[in-house]
Amino acid sequence: MPTVEISPDALRELTGHEAGDDELIDDLFALGLEFEGRTEDDEFELEFAPDRLDRLSVEGVARSLRYQYGDARGVYVPKTNSPEWTIEVDGEVPDDRPYVTGAVVRGVDLDDAALDSIIQLQEKLHATMGRGRAKGAIGIHDLTMLKGSDALSASAEATDGKPTVRYTGVSPDGDRFVPLDSDSELTPGEVLTEHPTGETYADLVGGDRYPAIYDDLGLFSFPPVINGRRTEVSTDSRDLFVELTGTDQWTIDKMCVIVCYALSARGGTLEEVTVEYAEDAGGEHAGRDLVRPDLSTDEKRLAHDRIESVLGIDLGPEEVTDLGERAGLDVSREGHEIEEPEELAYEVTIPPYRVDVLHPRDLIDDIGRAYGFNDLEPRYPDVSTVGGRHERSRLEAAVRTRLVGLGFEDMLTFHLTSEEATFEAMSISPDGEGFGAGAPPRIKETYSEEYTIVRTWLLPSLLSVLENNTHRAYPQDLSEVGFTARIDDAETTNVAESRHVAGLVARNDAAYEDAKARLQTVVRAFGADLETPPTEHPSFIDGRAAAVVVDGEEVGVVGEVHPEVIVTHDLEVPVAAFEFELSALE
Repeated sequence: MPTVEISPDALRELTGHEAGDDELIDDLFALGLEFEGRTEDDEFELEFAPDRLDRLSVEGVARSLRYQYGDARGVYVPKTNSPEWTIEVDGEVPDDRPYVTGAVVRGVDLDDAALDSIIQLQEKLHATMGRGRAKGAIGIHDLTMLKGSDALSASAEATDGKPTVRYTGVSPDGDRFVPLDSDSELTPGEVLTEHPTGETYADLVGGDRYPAIYDDLGLFSFPPVINGRRTEVSTDSRDLFVELTGTDQWTIDKMCVIVCYALSARGGTLEEVTVEYAEDAGGEHAGRDLVRPDLSTDEKRLAHDRIESVLGIDLGPEEVTDLGERAGLDVSREGHEIEEPEELAYEVTIPPYRVDVLHPRDLIDDIGRAYGFNDLEPRYPDVSTVGGRHERSRLEAAVRTRLVGLGFEDMLTFHLTSEEATFEAMSISPDGEGFGAGAPPRIKETYSEEYTIVRTWLLPSLLSVLENNTHRAYPQDLSEVGFTARIDDAETTNVAESRHVAGLVARNDAAYEDAKARLQTVVRAFGADLETPPTEHPSFIDGRAAAVVVDGEEVGVVGEVHPEVIVTHDLEVPVAAFEFELSALE
């Protein structure tokens, strides 16, 4: 889980509550922020749910605490001044990064702690919503060091004489500028080869044009790589220019909103900017003008009986409204004359910084936290049936027990993973042949590049565990009975779900026979017949791999893992493994 470093003194300052550290830790836990320890600077290290990205900074955490304390209620939307600055987007912008957004923030009070907090927020957003800057990247600049001019426009009428910066493209050997943490002027191409930050993010740009942002003095931002030193923000900066570029307008707009709320908490006054997309600009906004930041709210309908059913408590309409407002929401009752709980519903207004609310259940979670999950009274469900294990669950438990008896350590790894780990690191293709191949279900809006698909097989997960435990002694024998999925148009949901059984042995003398012997023991324990005819599989060594055929049906693979796969996972011992479909043992 992601962690964020928060100063308890800054929390006390921003909330106005002189709570002790222990009390703060308890209050934070009630929000879902778990205390992991202290840093060398005596700050709290907090683990947080990756959906609440508005809590990536002390400003966002303090805002949530103020709601919890009852010092703030309902949706807060900062006031904005009319736009003075314009961002022009021309047709030279690279097609793979066509979108831009931004804001001006004036009168910010930045001391060292506040500046460090904003930098941390910027980098945490890069790592989460921005997918390592690939999907969205943030640049924050000292506004006083920018010189905007309507001379950048095709005509002065286009910007009404407003100061303007231009988002465009630049060749690798184009205009020189001094990047952050450097004293030398470099071309964009030289930045990628001679600057440490440029080397880190060089793979995010390519082709004959790189993204670039100019003011009247020249190039000052090279997104998503690095800003120019001329506009560097310091504790003396009071007026800031915020720009974000990316591959998706919604993503960068939401990242911008989160940054704007944090700067507003530091005394800043928000000022809109006009984003003008030229007719020949890429992306869906060509020829359109946008006013940003986008501080529009969203609304969802929430049924009263659904709240009571999920939380298991009885609430009156006034209590629901009160709890919703204490969670930072606006709650208005539908049909004031309706009194029956099964007909009662609410219109809930969601603040613009909440990127996590996808379903009414997310709002019920907010109401439950405002009520206090620790205050919920446990009770037996009012049903007349007695619970028991599903037959599939019984089978899973029996297989796990058998594997543990064979010396395996039982693993429980994430269902979500990446294409790189599932396919590239295993030397197979999603549309290729072999067990584990197949089109994976994709996550439409991901928060991390590490979790973009649902896994199609288990062995990549087990090999990742080995990769993360190379410091531990061998042998390491790992197994898992777990969930997999793949796209299948024959299914009503278009997704075929299944449970697999996988095991591997990692040791100096691991061989095909080690994996097959354990596989054979497991299969025969359930009264099934096993055959292992030779097969070819990209993840395994040719001549040392076999298909797993149970009761006449091919359901898996067993063999010695290919050296290329072992090297990719930074392993130094041979690995033998097997995987097959659990349903074969039913």
